Amino acid sequence: MDTAALLSALAMGVLEGLTEFLPISSTGHLILLGQVIGFQGPPGKVFEISIQLGAILAVIWIYRATLWRLATGMWRPGLERFYVSNLVLAFVPAAVLGATLHKTITEVLFSPYVVCTALILGGIAIILIERLRKVPAIRSVPEIGPLPSLLIGFGQALAMIPGTSRSGATIITALLLGVERKTAAEFSFVLAIPTMLAATAYSLLKVRDQISMDGMGQIAVGFVAAFVVALVTVRWVLSVIGRIGFTPFGWYRIALGAIGLALLLA
Repeated sequence: MDTAALLSALAMGVLEGLTEFLPISSTGHLILLGQVIGFQGPPGKVFEISIQLGAILAVIWIYRATLWRLATGMWRPGLERFYVSNLVLAFVPAAVLGATLHKTITEVLFSPYVVCTALILGGIAIILIERLRKVPAIRSVPEIGPLPSLLIGFGQALAMIPGTSRSGATIITALLLGVERKTAAEFSFVLAIPTMLAATAYSLLKVRDQISMDGMGQIAVGFVAAFVVALVTVRWVLSVIGRIGFTPFGWYRIALGAIGLALLLA
């Protein structure tokens, strides 16, 4: 494996870890970067699936205490059961719609033009919601409730459109429903665990015949980079999001989408 291939894998892994849990679309960024650097990884999107797994393992590590508390406490009445119930309700729409529409969306919508347009529209939505939203009434995940959780799940389903952002869609929906910023981010991050693990397992099942030792160097570099950078990124977001809000990410999305469209149309 040559140095250029490993460096491109490192760049893709770093980008995955940086963008997966920010409301700026990791898929969109990877598509755009892949176009720019001409990235060639192992066949069957095995590389992309692997670095996504690296990012989600970082969130599992950060929330390991919470996950253990939920696993041991959901069997009896209490906050843990409400928390898990909310996660299940929010998970269902993306699971059902993803299994139904994944192939169609992949074939029709995975294009740099769609990514740039979705980045711009999502950025506008984030800015408007941050400016117009009311004082938050929900300040913990168990308070979110069944119907809001289900609606957040439908918001997550929109993220199947590349450039939308899974975390962006869930966080925007949560803000609209009166959820406080940090709670919205926490719910989005923890909801990512079953959602992304299921998506990863489904994707690996589809490409199982193409998994081989070829490109293992790229996969290892990208996986580790995604894990480490996601670990730092999620901790940073949780520490600052209450102060800075999501508006800067909205402006970033608009700028990136506009630059991308300009380059594509030039």
